[in-house]
Amino acid sequence: MTGLDTTSGSRANLVRAPHDAGIASFGPFSLHDKTRLLERDGVPVKLGSRALDILLLLVSRAGDVVSKNELLAHAWPGLAVEEISLRVHIAELRKALGDGKEGARYITNVPSRGYCFVAPVQRIADAIPVVSPPEQAPSAAEASVPVLPPRLERMIGRDDVVREVAQRLLAERFITLRGPGGIGKTTVAIALAHELSARFEGQVRFLDFSMVKDAALVAGTVAWALGLVVHHSDPTENIIGHLRNRRLLLVLDSCEHVVEAIAALAERIHQQAPGVSILVTSRESLLVEGEQIFELAPLEGPPQGARLSAREMLAYPAARLFTERAAAAGHREEIADEDAEIVAEICSKLDGIALAIELAAVRVGTHGLREIVTLLDGRLKLEWRGRRTAPPRHQTLGAMLDWSYGLISESERIVLRRLAIFAAPFTLQGATMVAGEEGDPVERIVESLEQLVAKSLISVRPDAPVTRYRLLDTTRAYATQKLADSGEATSVARRHARYIQHALETTATDSGAGNLASSSRARTLLFSDARAALTWAFSNNEGAELRVPLAGACARLFVELNLLDEGRLWSSRALSMLDDSTRGSAWELELQATLGHAFMFTERNSDQAELALRRGLEIAEALGDLPNKFRLLARLNMFYRRTGDFRELLPTAFEAERVAREIGDKAGLVGAKALVGVSYHLIGDQRTAQLHLDEGLLDAGALRGAQPGHFSYARMPQVPLARVLWLLGFPDRAVECVHSIIKAAPQDAVMHCIALCWSASLYGWIGDWSSVEQMAGRISTHAASHALAPYQAVAAGFRAQTMIALGERKAGIELLQNVLARLHADRYELYASAFISELSQGLAELGQLAEGLRILREAIDRIEPAGAAFDAPELLRLRGELEARGGDTNAAEASFVASIALAEKQGALSWRLRTETSLARLRRKQRKAKPLDGLAETYARFTEGFETADLKAARELLGGASK
Repeated sequence: MTGLDTTSGSRANLVRAPHDAGIASFGPFSLHDKTRLLERDGVPVKLGSRALDILLLLVSRAGDVVSKNELLAHAWPGLAVEEISLRVHIAELRKALGDGKEGARYITNVPSRGYCFVAPVQRIADAIPVVSPPEQAPSAAEASVPVLPPRLERMIGRDDVVREVAQRLLAERFITLRGPGGIGKTTVAIALAHELSARFEGQVRFLDFSMVKDAALVAGTVAWALGLVVHHSDPTENIIGHLRNRRLLLVLDSCEHVVEAIAALAERIHQQAPGVSILVTSRESLLVEGEQIFELAPLEGPPQGARLSAREMLAYPAARLFTERAAAAGHREEIADEDAEIVAEICSKLDGIALAIELAAVRVGTHGLREIVTLLDGRLKLEWRGRRTAPPRHQTLGAMLDWSYGLISESERIVLRRLAIFAAPFTLQGATMVAGEEGDPVERIVESLEQLVAKSLISVRPDAPVTRYRLLDTTRAYATQKLADSGEATSVARRHARYIQHALETTATDSGAGNLASSSRARTLLFSDARAALTWAFSNNEGAELRVPLAGACARLFVELNLLDEGRLWSSRALSMLDDSTRGSAWELELQATLGHAFMFTERNSDQAELALRRGLEIAEALGDLPNKFRLLARLNMFYRRTGDFRELLPTAFEAERVAREIGDKAGLVGAKALVGVSYHLIGDQRTAQLHLDEGLLDAGALRGAQPGHFSYARMPQVPLARVLWLLGFPDRAVECVHSIIKAAPQDAVMHCIALCWSASLYGWIGDWSSVEQMAGRISTHAASHALAPYQAVAAGFRAQTMIALGERKAGIELLQNVLARLHADRYELYASAFISELSQGLAELGQLAEGLRILREAIDRIEPAGAAFDAPELLRLRGELEARGGDTNAAEASFVASIALAEKQGALSWRLRTETSLARLRRKQRKAKPLDGLAETYARFTEGFETADLKAARELLGGASK
C-alpha cells in the first residue's frame, strides 16, 4: 500500500501499546487507554484512529525515541506504508495537542531515528471520562428512528449491576448480557441505555428484536433504526459505513431467536466502527470475536430456614420485588414476620427470576401466600438452561406461563392468545378489532385487556396521546403457540391484516400539514405489523383476497420510511395479482405510485418507472384523488428533470399547481410554487423562476411543518432559488441561500442529496473549487450511507470537475468519462451537460481539440430536441471557445453572439458576462474597434459578487476598472 491512508476503522489484530491500561496525564490532557479517548480539560479531542494509535505508543514510551519503522508497524500492522503517512498523522497530533504554542512541547522529531514524547507523563487510576452532552433538538431525519423505552420509575436489585456493566461497556465496548428468559435482561438494558445516554451525547439506539421474526430482516431493522434508506436486502455495508466514524451506543435486545444474524453484524460493527459500543441481551452468547459476557445472576432471595423478620427479609431484592408487585396488584395486607418464611420459600421456588416473581405476585391478592406456594408446587416447574442446546425460550418459561394461563378466565385467555399476533405495541383500537369477533361487545375485550395488564401478562407503554400495549416477548411466544393450538390462527391473522390495512388507510390523510405529526408517528409504529401482515397474506392462500388491498395500504408507508426496495418488491408482487375487482382501484394507484418512485431511485430512470407513474396518475384522475394526483405529477416532474426531457416540466408543474389550488392546502401551494419555479429555472426562464420561488418562500413555514405523509412533503423552493439568483446576477445572495440550505437538518434523504448537488454546482459557477470538493465529499458520504448509487456517481463528477479546474486534467478526464458512461446508462442527464462542458475543455487542454468539440456539439444537439435548457448559453460559449482555439474565428464569434442573445432572453446575466468576456478577448485579439464595449455594459449591470471568479476576470480584462 502506498500513499496516504486515512482509514479510521479498528482492526481485529490491533497492536496495543505496551503499558498498563489506565489514564496517562500530561499538561491539560488525559489519555484513556481502555476507551481510546483523548481529553483536554475534560472535553474530548477529536483524533483519527491512526493518530490515536501513534499517540498511545509514544506516550507509553515517553522519554524514549520510537523509530519510524516501529510506529508504522504499530499503526498500520501488516501493511507497507510510505513515511509520508506517518508524517501526516504526526502533524495531526501536534495540531491537536497545540504543540509549539505558548511554549508547550509534546512530540519531538529525532533526525534519522524517529519521534519522542518529551512532555512529563503521570499515570493515574482508571476512571470513566464524563462527557457533558450538548442540548439540542433532534433533526427531522432522526424524528422517525426508534427512541429509548421509558426509564423505569423503580428498578429493584440491579443498581450495582448497572454500574458495573456501564464501566465494562465503556472500557470493552462489546458486552452481551446473558441469562435465562425473564431474569430481567431488558430491564437492565433499558437502565443502562438511560445511564449512558449522556456519555454518548444522546447517541443511543435501542432495538427490540423480539418484534423481528425473520433473521434476514436483522440488518434492515438496524439500518432503519439508524435512519438509513434501505434499497437492497443486505444493507450491512451501509451500516458499517454510517457507523465507522461515529460515537454511539447500540443496544440490541432479545436476540436469541435471531442470534446468528445478530452475531455476524455485531462482530463487524465492533471490528470496523471503533466509536460504537454494543450491548446485547440474549439467552445465549453470540460466540464472536470481541464479545465480553456478563452473566446476569438471579435476584438474591432470603435464605430459607433463617428465621428472618419481615424487615430483614425485605433487604433481599427478590423478596422486595415480590412484595412490591403484590401490593401494586391490590394485595393490601402487610407482610408479617410469620409470613417472611413463606415469602422466602416462594422466592426460592422461583429461582430469583424477575418475571416469574412478578407473575406469582399478582395472584397473591386472589389466592393468598400459602395457596401460591401450593400452586407453585403443583403446577410450576422451571428448568433454566443458559447454553445454546437449551430448548426455545417459550419452553423454558412455558411451565410458569402455563400456571399463569390457568389462573386467568377463559375470556382473558382468548384475548391474550389473539393479541399475540401483534409484532409491535398496539393500541386499544387494534386490540378490539383483532381480539374481538363480529358481534363481540367491545366492553368485554376492554375488560379482559385491563385484567391482563393488571396481572402483568400485558405491559402498558404510555405514548401520548395514545396508550399502547405490548405482550412480553416470552408471553407472546407462549400465547402464539396457544393460538395455533386453538385452531383460530387463520381467522385472527386475517383480522390482524384487515386492521393494519384499516389503520394505514385512515392515517394516510393529506388534510393539512399541522394535522400530520401524530398520524405520521402512528404510521411508523405500524411498520413491524404491516410487514408481518404482508408476509402472512402472501404466504397463505387464506389471505389471497387481502394481498392487493393490504399491499396498497402499505405501499406509501414504505416510501415514507425510505424503504424503497421493499416497497418495490411488495408493489410488484401485488400488481401481478390484480383482477377486475382491484384494477383501477385506489390500491392499484398506491402500488403504481410506489413502484414508479422506487424504480426511479433504486434502479434507473426507466420506461417502466414512467409507465408506473403515468398509470398511477391516470387512476388518480379517474378517482378524483387530488392529493395523489399532485404527488404523482411531482414525481413525474422529478423523472423528467432527471432524464433531461425538459419539455414535460411546465405541463406537469402547472397541472400540479392547479391541483394544489383546488385542494386549498397552504403547504401544497408552496410545494407547487417550488415545482413551477424549478421547471422555469431548468428550461431557462430565470426571471419567472424567481417570481414563483420567492412567492413560495413567503409561506415556507407551512411546508417545513409538513410530515412525510403530506402530498407536498420535501419540496424545497430555496434549493433551486440559489442557482436562479446566481444566473440572474446575484452571486452573493446565491451563496447566502446555499449556506442556509446546507446547514439545515436533512428533511428527506433524497432531497438532502439534491440540495448538496445543486449547492456544489453553484460553488463551481463562482469558482470556489475548495467548496465543490467539500460538497462532493458530503454527497458521497450521504449517498453511501443511504445506498443512493446515482448520487455517488454525481459526487464523483464534481470531484472530477475540481481535478480538471485545479490542473489534474488527465486523471479528472478519466474519472469524468467513467461518470458520464454511468449517468447515460441510468438516463440521468440532469448533470451530464455540466460534466461534458468540463470534459470538453479538459480534452482541449490536453491537445484533443477535435474530440472536445465533438462531444460538446453532441451535447448541444441532444438538448435542443428536449426543449430549452438553462445551461444552453454556456454550452454555446464553450463551443465558441473551442472554435476560436481551432482558428475558426467566424464560427466562434457566431457561437458567442448566439450565446449572448440566449442568455439575455433567459435573464441569465452571469452567463452573458462569461460570454461577453470570451467575445471581448476574441475581438481584442482580432484588433476590432471597441472590443470591450459589450463587456463593460454587462459588467456595469452587476451590483454584487465582485470577488467571484467571473467578475474578477472581467475586471482584469477591462483594465482593472473598479466596480
